[in-house]
Amino acid sequence: MVVNKPAGLTTMRHAQEVAEFGWRARRYLPKTLADYLPEMLGRPDLPLRAVHRIDRDTSGLVVFARTPPAAEHLIRQFRRHSVDRRYLALTRGVPSVARIESVLVRDRGDGRRGSTQDVHVPGGQRAITHVQIREVLGNFALVECRLETGRTHQVRIHLGESGTPLCGERVYDRPIHGSPLPDDSGAARPMLHATRLGLDHPETGERMTWEVPPPADFATLLHSLKNSVRES
Repeated sequence: MVVNKPAGLTTMRHAQEVAEFGWRARRYLPKTLADYLPEMLGRPDLPLRAVHRIDRDTSGLVVFARTPPAAEHLIRQFRRHSVDRRYLALTRGVPSVARIESVLVRDRGDGRRGSTQDVHVPGGQRAITHVQIREVLGNFALVECRLETGRTHQVRIHLGESGTPLCGERVYDRPIHGSPLPDDSGAARPMLHATRLGLDHPETGERMTWEVPPPADFATLLHSLKNSVRES
């Protein structure tokens, strides 16, 4: 099942949250997309498993498995990096067209996730993002990011550390121990949208691809930035 997730909704509860609060306490936590879907389908007993996640404030495509064999097959595809995952982003500044590779760590030194070039750092995760420019919009840009790996906050970190954070970014918008970079975009959330997802069907092997346009807030800001360029 492939779902176009709205921004502001968590994909699925993390296992550590369930362990911390317990199953009985889950009913007091905000519902996730995984909680809503069985009800929306009229199958409250339907087991669903998100085989990957996108950030709560990120919109776009996420895939759920309806059976354990399907979950295992899809997870193997993600581990082989054979899934086509593309994001659209609105950035402050214009990033370079590049293949960004780094090792992501949970704490770069100021309590935020970040990167290192030390491949032997404990707990480090290799992360690769391919960046292309769709359109330069004055001091901003519409960017496409293709994920070769899919790490937590990967696109946000890579763009932020390149000096071109997302419009609306409030975490990865500054150098280590530095001040936040200016943001005149007016964005209320990080402007990131999972626009394309391509994978092999777990049973038939058929290559399937989905693509969805950004939601209204992203489209409205993009339109506003384009108008500002025309008027300048």
